[in-house]
Amino acid sequence: MPPIASSPDDTKSTPASSWIAPGTGLTPEERRNSHTVSMQIFIVSVAVLSIYNAVELAVLCFLTFRHYRGLYFYSLLISGLAIIPYSLGFLLDLLDITNNNTPWLAVTLITAGWWPMVTGQALVLWSRLHLLLVGARGERLIRWTMAMIVINAVVLHLPTTVFTYGSNGYYNTRAYAAGYNIMEKIQMAGFFCQETILSSIYIVETFKILRTSLQHDTRTTMKQLVAVNAAIIVMDLALLGLEAASLYILETMLKGVVYGIKLKLEFIILGKLVRFRFGHASWPEERFGWIYEYYDSNYLSEKEG
Repeated sequence: MPPIASSPDDTKSTPASSWIAPGTGLTPEERRNSHTVSMQIFIVSVAVLSIYNAVELAVLCFLTFRHYRGLYFYSLLISGLAIIPYSLGFLLDLLDITNNNTPWLAVTLITAGWWPMVTGQALVLWSRLHLLLVGARGERLIRWTMAMIVINAVVLHLPTTVFTYGSNGYYNTRAYAAGYNIMEKIQMAGFFCQETILSSIYIVETFKILRTSLQHDTRTTMKQLVAVNAAIIVMDLALLGLEAASLYILETMLKGVVYGIKLKLEFIILGKLVRFRFGHASWPEERFGWIYEYYDSNYLSEKEG
């Protein structure tokens, strides 16, 4: 989320500090004092990489799916495109391109990207849970996890947004800044737990298939799916570690790259599920029918042949 603006009466200068020092970058004054060539190169490079990943994700979505509808498609597309305003907002803000005259522009871009980028990623994970969750227990888990996503979106997104805009306002900024510092860590931990729960459910259900399957191809595919989901958890944990260490600039900029990589991994998962489905015709059609609906027909024909 956006850094905290300093209060209008904060006019005292502070010594220059390294841009990778803990706590650096939370206020405009800190960012101006820590501006170096290496910081500028890092921010621009990471922002360009994040935006490139977002554009590539959009292209992959339109080339991969033959019907542009459904929660999986739209959550994948929107969460990918949301990386663009998120990265542009931080590019403007951290490099002080707007000279702190229009802080609302950067804050609005970041917020508009942050909401769908984070919750959209959760919806991507959730929308494929039904591939492995069946029966009454599976339906309960699907309902509970959706309720978790909705509650977290309200409880974590809204307060953080209020503190963000309040911190960048003109009145009582110190009070909002204090709340923001606390809420930022809470929301990071909350969304980490959410994505860990979703990925863990997928891993547990995949292990159940591993225990019951004797086919080598099935076991190999399931192991690869476990590895991909474990990688998603590790990347989330790395971001949480940067936030806990108060490495603000590193965490905020790398988040766009990490979310882009996680969304790209979705295409690996989807591809393996397609191959798995075509190799196991006895599996219930209701689990995999949506793949026929959305996946490119040429790709399916190649796999079927």
